[in-house]
Amino acid sequence: MSNMMRDSQIMAQTRDENLSYMSDMALELAEMAEDSGMATLAYLFRMAALEASTADAVLAEPDDLPRQMTSH
Repeated sequence: MSNMMRDSQIMAQTRDENLSYMSDMALELAEMAEDSGMATLAYLFRMAALEASTADAVLAEPDDLPRQMTSH
């Protein structure tokens, strides 16, 4: 049982690191797009960064996930 808990913690930490990396990269791409005069693309990258930064909060609530996925 302790191996499962340890594995779960490692997976959660890896997921958090990946989401943080994705958010940081999206912000960098948004800045590059803005500097190049591509405001719409910059906006889309900022939205992707926001999505990545808030995905962790949504995934941290496993009890809500089945209800969110159903259409009823």
